[in-house]
Amino acid sequence: MELSCRQRFLSGVLEEGIAGQLSPAQVTRPDIRVTVENDVATFDTSGWDVLTRNAWRRPGQVVVRDACSSGLDLLVATGGPGLEILARWRPPPAGRVAAAVLRSRSRLLIRAVLLQYPALWWGQQHGRAPLHVSVCSLGTDHGRSVLIAGPGGIGKSTIVNAELERGAVATSDNLCLSDGHTAWGVLEPRRVPAGESGSSRGRRMPHDRREAPWQGRADELVPGLVLVLRRGTEKTWSLAPCEPDQAAKSLVAGTYMAGELRRYWAFASTLAFGTGVGEVHPGVDQVARTLTARLPCWELTRGQRPVPPLASFFTQTLAGDGAER
Repeated sequence: MELSCRQRFLSGVLEEGIAGQLSPAQVTRPDIRVTVENDVATFDTSGWDVLTRNAWRRPGQVVVRDACSSGLDLLVATGGPGLEILARWRPPPAGRVAAAVLRSRSRLLIRAVLLQYPALWWGQQHGRAPLHVSVCSLGTDHGRSVLIAGPGGIGKSTIVNAELERGAVATSDNLCLSDGHTAWGVLEPRRVPAGESGSSRGRRMPHDRREAPWQGRADELVPGLVLVLRRGTEKTWSLAPCEPDQAAKSLVAGTYMAGELRRYWAFASTLAFGTGVGEVHPGVDQVARTLTARLPCWELTRGQRPVPPLASFFTQTLAGDGAER
């Protein structure tokens, strides 16, 4: 069957978001199934209970109109073994104009609603919580991994990209799920500053970045160290101990401040309250405090020099209380 322009557009957005990162097992045994329908009609909610503005429910199902202002109508069902989502792209006139003018923003929002937010919410039903952090191995030592916390724009992706160049693996750019022990990456293309290697052909993204293919991605890693990233004014990068409570606050605050998750909290609460499945609020604070209570916590202050290898700091932590690079 020939795909419509609408389906081709949404299929392209999904393919870019997955970026060839799914394993054969994930393709053949999915626990989340998203179907994009070639239909511009609203979902029939006759006889459904009104949940809130533009949302309706009946046992095990929720319909959300213009979810997260993406132009997508969703029918979400939880009655089967996995999560089933039917999607119809029917943006209002203002949404069509915004999608045409702000193409990068529109694609990121559609990708979040169709891929990332469902994965995050379904992960919550398995005892995990979303975190806006980066998790990577220490260079080529894939047996030791570090969880990097800090607000958006502080340089987590910069560190991860530098470690990837040194042979490391990472779970994702800056979005993952964790149960307090393991970190599972959320599928998303890598984003690098425009002009860096691998970015010339990538799609332009906000904040003067472009998307680039992954070179060393792991579905999951078990961090052995928490690094709280801070801005500094000195030339050198410096490392100092960090109190677990302060590290946990940094993880939680960075997650709630993240632009990528700004619309997620309403999305998750609507699905949980509407379907009756799971908690209406993810256990972000609990997971953050579990991580910081069981792992060594350090504060890494950025310097003006290029990013030094994280392994050099990690080795130093075994011998003393601080280091500079």
